[in-house]
Amino acid sequence: MADEVDVVVIGTGPGGEDAAGRLAEAGLSVVAVESRLVGGECPYYACVPTKMMVRAAGLLAEGGRVPGMAGGSAVRPDWAPVAARIRDEATDSWDDKVAADRLTGKGAELVRGEGRITGPREVTVNDRVFHARRGIVLNTGTAPTAPPIDGLAGTPFWTNREAVKATEVPESLIVLGGGVVGAEMAQVFSRFDSRVTVVEAADRVLVNEEPESSAVLRDVFEREGIGVRTGVNVTAVTHENDEFSVNLGEETLGAERLLVATGRRPNLKGLGLENVGLDENARQIQVDGHMRAADGVWAIGDITGLGQFTHVSMYQAAIAVRDILGQEGSPAVYRAVPRVTFTDPEIASVGLTEAQARDQNLPVRTGIAKLPESARGWIHKAGNDGFIKLVENTEWGTLVGATAVGPSGGEILGALAVAVHTEAPTTALREMMYAYPTFHRAIETALTNLTD
Repeated sequence: MADEVDVVVIGTGPGGEDAAGRLAEAGLSVVAVESRLVGGECPYYACVPTKMMVRAAGLLAEGGRVPGMAGGSAVRPDWAPVAARIRDEATDSWDDKVAADRLTGKGAELVRGEGRITGPREVTVNDRVFHARRGIVLNTGTAPTAPPIDGLAGTPFWTNREAVKATEVPESLIVLGGGVVGAEMAQVFSRFDSRVTVVEAADRVLVNEEPESSAVLRDVFEREGIGVRTGVNVTAVTHENDEFSVNLGEETLGAERLLVATGRRPNLKGLGLENVGLDENARQIQVDGHMRAADGVWAIGDITGLGQFTHVSMYQAAIAVRDILGQEGSPAVYRAVPRVTFTDPEIASVGLTEAQARDQNLPVRTGIAKLPESARGWIHKAGNDGFIKLVENTEWGTLVGATAVGPSGGEILGALAVAVHTEAPTTALREMMYAYPTFHRAIETALTNLTD
């Protein structure tokens, strides 16, 4: 006999946990199903621990910038406090008791195991069957995936999960993939004295960002001693005598460790999606503006394909909860999705890149302000790499995209995200005051530099 409940949430990543908690606090009977850790990838293997790593690496870099600016310095990297902080402060040694108690404290029932949809509004977990009167919320996230490279399978390569759990820094590291994860981890381990090489099949790192962002980061990486190979394909991988060999055709690289950061796959297999008319082999679950995927089914987070970010999942969770509760609210809008790569300099962007805007046949013009040429950038001096780039739709007179690269680029992005989201006229942005001397004041210069 099935247990009658109001809602079953399968997957308790940030959005799933939030949705289950909100619905329970609203008085509904909620079952949250989790086969791994409550809280998902973000607090245990991604956002939180990796930014602790980035913070530590940044401190080393800042210490090294003292000479010539403020006296002398001697910096000695030590990974032990970083690993301890991740273990003790961020993850509780990868124990989710605090998160689980937080969720059940709001009134939801937590059921451990693999959840499978076995019929309309029906979920089976282990030997328990739940009938969800209002419906099912899916938040099963993604998992790291490895490319089908000859010899790679079966070797002890790292994904982001093993990198976060590392208790020692490898003497040398090859990073496959020059995207967000690969770029962040490459710089972190390099600053802790690992010899790092990034290998990227595309013609530049951070291929989804502006070309100017890729160029700045590559320059910084090469200045810091990080090898960068772009436009190359890995033909084979071997692991012998505790060393990886990565064959690039005309070149073979060797390193103690290999980090594979080439993408993630949606966790859709085995969910029983066919029982509600959905395809488990799809790259994503299509949702409408209220996160509805099928009758009585809502989907949020990475599996919607609308941005693999915690903030997207949380945003979608709030919309799904309103819809389930029958509350009024605006449908989802994605024109101003912010994203930040926490390298040094930070690569922060919102909305469309110039190429994406032109691919949509939008009439655009762009403006760039180089950070070292700004008053604050000149004052900052050491570590002032960066720029601000604006993409304006000339027909609408509004920004459709923007990028802020530099110290605290993610914080500068806040103003630009507001402008893109609210469709603020660029004439109004030109007429406002920008505090002096700040990094964000370069926005004013970029507006002045808008040209076709």
